[in-house]
Amino acid sequence: MTASTETYAGPYSGGILDRERIIAKPGFNRWLVPPAALAIHLCIGMAYGFSVFWLPLSKAIPAADPACADLNLLSALFTTSCNWRVADLGWIYTLFFVLLGCSAAIWGGWLERVGPRKAGFVSACCWCGGIVVAAIGVMTHQLWLMWLGAGVIGGVGLGLGYISPVSTLIKWFPDRRGMATGMAIMGFGGGAMIGAPLANLLMNAFKTDVSPGVWQTFLVMAAIYFCFMMGGAFGYRIPPAGWRPEGWTPPASKSTMITTKHVHLRDAHKTQQFWLIWLVLCLNVSAGIGVIGMASPMLQEIFGGRLIGQPELTFSQLGTDQKAAIAAIAAGFTGLLSLFNIGGRFFWASLSDKIGRKNTYYTFFVLGIALYAIAPTLADMGNKALFVLAFGIILSMYGGGFATIPAYLADIFGTQFVGAIHGRLLTAWATAGIVGPVVVNYIREAQIAAGVEPGPALYTGTMYILAGMLALGLVANALVRPLADKWFMSDAEVASLQAKTAAANAGPTGSFGIGTGGLDAKAAMAWAVVGIPLLWGIWVTLKNTAALF
Repeated sequence: MTASTETYAGPYSGGILDRERIIAKPGFNRWLVPPAALAIHLCIGMAYGFSVFWLPLSKAIPAADPACADLNLLSALFTTSCNWRVADLGWIYTLFFVLLGCSAAIWGGWLERVGPRKAGFVSACCWCGGIVVAAIGVMTHQLWLMWLGAGVIGGVGLGLGYISPVSTLIKWFPDRRGMATGMAIMGFGGGAMIGAPLANLLMNAFKTDVSPGVWQTFLVMAAIYFCFMMGGAFGYRIPPAGWRPEGWTPPASKSTMITTKHVHLRDAHKTQQFWLIWLVLCLNVSAGIGVIGMASPMLQEIFGGRLIGQPELTFSQLGTDQKAAIAAIAAGFTGLLSLFNIGGRFFWASLSDKIGRKNTYYTFFVLGIALYAIAPTLADMGNKALFVLAFGIILSMYGGGFATIPAYLADIFGTQFVGAIHGRLLTAWATAGIVGPVVVNYIREAQIAAGVEPGPALYTGTMYILAGMLALGLVANALVRPLADKWFMSDAEVASLQAKTAAANAGPTGSFGIGTGGLDAKAAMAWAVVGIPLLWGIWVTLKNTAALF
């Protein structure tokens, strides 16, 4: 069909944030949508890097009151004369991911109604506004304001920002669902690679003898993030109902696991398949997130003096300077895991377009079980390179699980409400954010209490338990089956839901001259805006990782 403005009814005159305002017109290039999603995800992904602020904030008051030794969590929330403990600040990290999962579940349906631009706008206001409130909390030394601002308000922004592009990207790339969501969700994993070194640069620029420079850093980063996130939100467009890529026709389905129908949001959670996929995500994330939280001490305690060329020394036998040296090397290990996490989000999600979502998760679980099971042997052998490689692959599958799950949901439940269904499924992430670290941390503490010295034996039981969690995930994935017809909406109900976007075009289904252009000049510029900061973050991480080898 020849592209023509006659394909459309008159221009929409509603609000600039309204869903109907962002229906794509002829000549729009679909490759402009992924960088818009990345602009938001790279900003909210700094949630992973917030620990860079903990140590400076724990020393914010140079001469703290000696009575602060008796500080508890409740008194820490309101003290103005005592330094905060890292553990008190760490609750913000927990709030991030609990609120992310809860807000995505609560407002996912609203997002589907109002569209990604309004959701992205609200996300920017919450995430950046929350950081500003946290800055006020630092200025006034009120921890409860830090929790409220960064943790609660910012956490809501995380949830809305995280799911804002999912449904849109899947609809723009029906031919490459996994790759499309992988491109965006890759940004969430990469946000800390940009944000953490940027925060360090800013704190070093602002710090004085009486201030670590954190509140100033918060304000500058909030301003930068607000600009990027607004650019992303206003870059979103949605395809009109019935749109498909030019020259592409849906292939005859080779798999009963991919539906062409749609399940309503009100019914998705009533199905067995939803809760099986919930378990799949929860168990995959639990096994990975626990390792992320303990990566640095785990490497140090397992390899000890081997990290600095003194294999005869265990961790307990190292001196203060030696422990500082291996801590720097372990930081490189953590950075390397971040790279695998990011790369895995794009690689595995793209691969899922070829081998299918269910087979991709089979790979995650079977390979993950094998790697966790062999990890204690690699640790006993003292084979640092293979141990690091094993955990790099594990973390790539942790990231790949996040990026593949939206396409898995679209395959099973259809695309009409996939963003909202994905939002509800993210409660699995909130659960895993508690389960994974608790399992890893408490097993370690129990081993130490039993008299196990820091070394490979300290983590052997943990590895086997994490392998067992993946085995349960393997079973849950095997039980996922296509939905029965009773769960799908009728054609009339789908048409009614799509009426607002369908009203913007007339004529048969097709490309309407939309989505074409490939990597033209405008798309290349949009990709450069998000790609250059990401490449800088990767370069900084690789430079820091070099110490590991």
